[in-house]
Amino acid sequence: MSNATIEKIQKEIRSQKVVLFVKGTPQAPMCGFSAATMELFTKLQVPFKTVDIMADPEIRAILPQVSNWPTFPQVFINGKLVGGCDIVHEMHESGELQKLLEKTTNL
Repeated sequence: MSNATIEKIQKEIRSQKVVLFVKGTPQAPMCGFSAATMELFTKLQVPFKTVDIMADPEIRAILPQVSNWPTFPQVFINGKLVGGCDIVHEMHESGELQKLLEKTTNL
């Protein structure tokens, strides 16, 4: 595992309160799960940063080992992995996501 890539991943996670590691970009998602996750945060009007794992094969290969989460997208809020598409949508439906976001983003 490349230390430089791990440092890059950690820097990305710390760069914003909400960071989404996704396939593609908000303008051109490359998978339905990534699209649905970005759409959810856009609808909630939460500022978020995306990292396109398709553009960086090293991040795509190493992030699952760092986060201990095998699939994408991966959602980090306040530096902590929250989960993927299904989990953030379930959290949204239960109201848990909004509570977490209010705590971390002062919305």
